[in-house]
Formats: sequence, structure tokens, C-alpha cells
Amino acid sequence: MEEPESLLASRSEETRVNGRCRWSAPTLDTKVVEDFRRRLKYFFMNPCEKYKARGRKPWKLMLQILKIAIITIQLVSFGLSNEMMVTFKDENLMTFRHLFLKGYKDHRMGGYALYTKADVCDHIDYVINRYINLQNLTVGNLAYESVDGNYTPLSVCQEFYRNSSIDPENETFDIDPHIAKDCVSIYPAQRFDDNSSNFSLDFRRLLSVNIYLTLKTINLQTVRHHELPDCYDFNIMIKFDNRAHSGKIKVDVENDVRIYECRDWNVEGASGKNDYLLLLFDSVVILACFISLILCTRSVINGIQLQFEFNIFFHAYYNKIVSWSDRMEFVNGWYILIIVSDTLTIAGSALKIGIQTKYLTNYDVCSILLGTATMLVWVGVMRYLGFFKKYNILILTLRAAFPNVIRFCCCAAMIYLGYCFCGWIVLGPYHEKFRTLDKVTECLFSLINGDDIYGTFLKMRHEGYMVWLFSRIYLYSFISLFIYMVLSLFIALITDTYETIKHHQQDKVLVSQLQAFIAECRDKPDSGRYQTGEEPACCCFG
Repeated sequence: MEEPESLLASRSEETRVNGRCRWSAPTLDTKVVEDFRRRLKYFFMNPCEKYKARGRKPWKLMLQILKIAIITIQLVSFGLSNEMMVTFKDENLMTFRHLFLKGYKDHRMGGYALYTKADVCDHIDYVINRYINLQNLTVGNLAYESVDGNYTPLSVCQEFYRNSSIDPENETFDIDPHIAKDCVSIYPAQRFDDNSSNFSLDFRRLLSVNIYLTLKTINLQTVRHHELPDCYDFNIMIKFDNRAHSGKIKVDVENDVRIYECRDWNVEGASGKNDYLLLLFDSVVILACFISLILCTRSVINGIQLQFEFNIFFHAYYNKIVSWSDRMEFVNGWYILIIVSDTLTIAGSALKIGIQTKYLTNYDVCSILLGTATMLVWVGVMRYLGFFKKYNILILTLRAAFPNVIRFCCCAAMIYLGYCFCGWIVLGPYHEKFRTLDKVTECLFSLINGDDIYGTFLKMRHEGYMVWLFSRIYLYSFISLFIYMVLSLFIALITDTYETIKHHQQDKVLVSQLQAFIAECRDKPDSGRYQTGEEPACCCFG
């Protein structure tokens, strides 16, 4: 990048002494220096100070405040719809468990299993008979799925090893690991007995029995909230899992949902006006976020440009290299946060429009996008609190401690992962909380925070003295190391940073070249010295 002419105009001319080139001492142009210092000071002013300096109303700041309100309203509206949808799906899943699992109780969720051949056959027949007599049993608005006027059948499929000969008595086996699949279809007017002659179970090589059926219904509860009801297709799979061949066949119900617009609907007193208002409101949110995205992107670009100018200025006048920390002062992290938030909001709002118009059904993706965006918007409120010196201490502490915290966490993570792998391998077979790797990480993180320590000790089964002794050494060493040492050092790291920032604020210590350079400008915002024709470098908050 070429040096600005205004910064190079005051440089001393090149002289020649004894045939050699030599630079004379630079002669500082006081006006150029003061103008640039005043420009930097204006760049780092808050919107209120900029308003006093140049009398320009902070329209962009008002836009950010408006965004907080409309994005929050949008999230609440979508959250209520999403809650009704999730509740409806969960309640229907519970209904299917009670309808199709014989003797099912709510407290047995996740523990429903069968142990005899007769029970398995009886339960398969029970599911089919309940499906055939569904209309006479259910209290809900459930109906069979139909294609071209014909009901779709229920399918019973078994998966098994293709060929096998297993003789536990003589401890011999001959098995083909390839898996075969055999299915039979039953229509609502049929009985399973009509097809049972072609469907038999060989439990020695049986892997699973899966029963597939499709039901549909209408979610009417949205009418009370002035929303049009949705139609649902429930693709249900009842799985009898025998892959372990341990004598225990686990039974579970899985439900895959498809949501779509009903073909012919009529709600008395409803004209669809509310839907159009919601679409209009979402469009306003997208427009506001798009404007904010452009302005904040422009602010980041202008800040980077001013950073290069400051680097050239310091090298030209003081022959010094600007430190990396001073350069990063020009890149406002709050603008980056707003850019990310605006991008997520635009994507989430577009997805929400697709859901409302029934073209899309990605409720989970939409809720993640809008929820994260709203969280970032409210975190951004800290930026405005930072304009007040008494509230700025938290932001300064987080920013100053962040690099050290990251380095500390990387070191602590190595020890943490070592304990995770060790606990998973050694204690997993004997302790429910260490059964899988993700459960180990959650359990150890809970122990660090003092949650359910005694329960973790108590649930260790006494399978053998060696494993029991190892579990005690493992848990005592982990708790002592992380609670008494690692966690204490982590807190001390934050506390030391807080004390350092507080000391600098009280003593008004200038900790960087950039701050010391700007502090020499004594012009106050209302002095009138900032009334120039140039555009301010910061355009996001006025």
C-alpha cells in the first residue's frame, strides 16, 4: 500500500554527505499529526460522543436497538409454534407406544424387552391386530395412509444371517455373516394368520424384526393460536432388536414425521390474514438485518483501512512498528458478532418463511439458526453497557483474559481427555455413567462442578476388588486434580486479569502505543474541532 501524501509531505528530504545517502531527522508537521490523531480519536468514540462531535444522529444505533426488539418478537412467535409441534410429535410417539406395545408403562421407557419366543410372536401378532382395529381403539384423529384410494399395508420384516448352524452344546458353529431380509405385508382388512405360513422366525440366526406402518393425523391445536393446522404423516417403526443374541430382545418405537399443508381446509372466521402478517414481519426482519450486515461489513473494511494508515504513519514519523495488539484494536469484535448474527437471522428467517408456506419442515435447523442469532444479539447489548465505565470492566476482563484462558484450557484438555479414555475403557463395563465416551465426558464435567459426586461413587458395582480399587483411585485423583488445582488456577487466571484491568483503570495507565498516541488529543467531542467534511470511518453505530 502506498503511503498517503498527507503523511509523507512532512518527511525530511534526502541529503548526500561524502557521496553517501543520508536521511535527516524527520520534521513533524504538527497540523498533519493533530488531524490524524483527531481522526483516530473520532474513530474510537461511542455513538453519543460522535453525535456531540459532528451532530449526526446515530441512525445505525437505532437500527440495532430496533433489531433487538423485532428479532426477539420473531423468536418468541416461532418458539411457540415449534413448541406445539414438538409437543404434538412427542405425545403421538407416546400414544404409539401405548397402542402397539403390549403392557407398556411410562416408567418402563427405554427398558421394554422380551425374553421368550412365545412373547415375541405374541407381541408381533398384538401389534398387527391393534393396527387392524386402530379406528375402534384410538381417541386421536389417526387414520391409515392411502395411495390412489388404497390403504398402505403394514410390513413385517425380519433380518437374519443367511446361513448358520449354531450348536452351543458342542461349542460349534458355522455362520455366514451376510444378512438376508424377508418381509410380509398386511393390509388393514387382512389378518396376520393369512400370511403366517410364509413367515417364520429362526431365533438362532435372527437379528431383528421390524414392523413398518404409516399413519396420518391433523394438528388442530394451532387453531387456538390463529395458525392454520398442519397435516402429519407418521412413519412408525417398531423394532425387536436381537443383535446381541443375549436372550434379551429389546423393543422400541421410532417415529419419522413428515409435515405438510392439508389439501382442503376451511377455518370459520379465518381469512389467512395472520399468515400474511407473519410473512410481512419476517420480511421486515430480513430487510433490517441485511441493512445492518452491509453497514457493519463496511465498518470493518474502513477499520482495516485505517489500521493500515496508522501503521504507515507510525513507520513514517516515528520509525516504529505497530504491535499486533494495537492493530487488532481497529477490528471491532462487536461488528463481527453482529455480522454473524445478521447472517444467521437472515438464513433462519428465510427458512421460517418456507416453514410457514409449507414448502419446508426443517423446524430444528430453523430454531438453531434463530436461537443462536437471538443469543448473539442479546450478548451484543454488552457493547452498549461498555459505553459506561462502571460496566466496561467485564468486557475488558473477558477480552484481556481470553488468550490466556484458551492456552490454559488446551493444556487442561489433554489431562481431561486422558481421564475420559481411561474411564471409558476400564469403568465402562461396570458403571452406567462410563458406558460410552460421550457419557464419560458429561460425567467428568459434572464432577468438576460438584454434581452427584456421591452418586457416582455409590453406583460402582462390586464386580471385583481390583476394578473397585481402581475406580476409587481414578475418581479421587480426578476430583482432587481438577477441583482443587485446575479449577482454582482457572479462577485465579480470571481474577488476576480483573485486578490488572481494575488497577489500570484507577491509575489511568496507557497500556499501548495507540492509546498513548490518541490520549495526546485534548479536543473534547463538543469542542467543534471535529466538524469536517470527511466521512467517519465507523459506519455501523453512527
